[in-house]
Amino acid sequence: MTQETGTGRPRWVWVLAALVGVVLVAVVALVVTRQVRDDGPRRTAGPVATTASPTPSPTPSPTPPPGAAVTGPLNLLLVGVDTRVSVPGWEPHGDSVLILHVPAGLDRAYLFSLPRDLVVDIPAFPKSGYQGGRTKLTHAMSYGSRVPGKPKNPSAAQGYELLRSTVAGYTGLRFDAGAVITFNGFDRLVDTLGGVDLYVDQRVPSLHRRPDGKYRDPAPGGGGYTGPQMVYEKGERHLNGWQALDYARQRYITGGDYARQRHQQQLLRALAAKILGENLAREPDRVDQVVAALGDTLVYAGGPRIVDLAYALGGMSADRITLVGLPGDGVGKGSSYRGEQLTRVGKDFLPALKAGRAESYLDAHPELRVKN
Repeated sequence: MTQETGTGRPRWVWVLAALVGVVLVAVVALVVTRQVRDDGPRRTAGPVATTASPTPSPTPSPTPPPGAAVTGPLNLLLVGVDTRVSVPGWEPHGDSVLILHVPAGLDRAYLFSLPRDLVVDIPAFPKSGYQGGRTKLTHAMSYGSRVPGKPKNPSAAQGYELLRSTVAGYTGLRFDAGAVITFNGFDRLVDTLGGVDLYVDQRVPSLHRRPDGKYRDPAPGGGGYTGPQMVYEKGERHLNGWQALDYARQRYITGGDYARQRHQQQLLRALAAKILGENLAREPDRVDQVVAALGDTLVYAGGPRIVDLAYALGGMSADRITLVGLPGDGVGKGSSYRGEQLTRVGKDFLPALKAGRAESYLDAHPELRVKN
């Protein structure tokens, strides 16, 4: 990706930004809170009397702790973009669009996805010259990334702006922060953490990879791929970086893109648990590995200061994150297929979420809760 998260920041800020985008703010909050408590500025004592009759000094107002001004509800938009962003002129597409909603109490969260092919209204975006239209959600990132006069230098950060506006218009949610990461960055992160353990809930053949990890050969005539396939069998599995990425990308499986969304959510939660278990902030060498692995593969699109967001969510744990699967179906049939739309049950979750009724809505529609 072409845009960096910034320069001259303390190392822990870089790590926090990375983990916010890749996993969950809740997990990062715990990691960074530990690091800041260890290495951050200490509160100094007040003036000390030097005479028997000291001149009264005004009592300084206590400094608010980091995150004191951050209140819920919070919404974060996490976007995964395709791996070809390194090709000059290639416009990034929003292949994975995930939303993390934290209610007013800041003690739990809901993670759900929107289909990449969801048919939505994309607003006009003067920065890129896009005039607006109704098409698939994935294209919002692409249309917004165009930089007039620089066709070979699309901006992922600018593309995120249009994607965020599009998702906000569809969901009715206001987004407080977010991040964009390439699939290559995700691959690297998993490897630096030593892989991830998760439950594979259905048999998933890989369209792209062989069992040894190498890419499969294109079939003659451009009709897919040929050769041995990597297969992820149902059950408890340990996946390395390329396997985790490959597993989470597969959508030509039972359940299609909705199954892929579920698998991505499950993978993120498993990775969250992994990071908690690593106690990352206590291991400087591991921090260096994460920073080096991610490099410029992530853009943090922040609102509040990162450390404030981390402190505000410091009381949350991975088991307080509810995965939600929003069902949908196709718009158009056969050669007239236009994309996807959420079913009424799926779409009605959004206003319930905004109104603070997510838990009661899920109790009434338990099929929306993603297990494992």
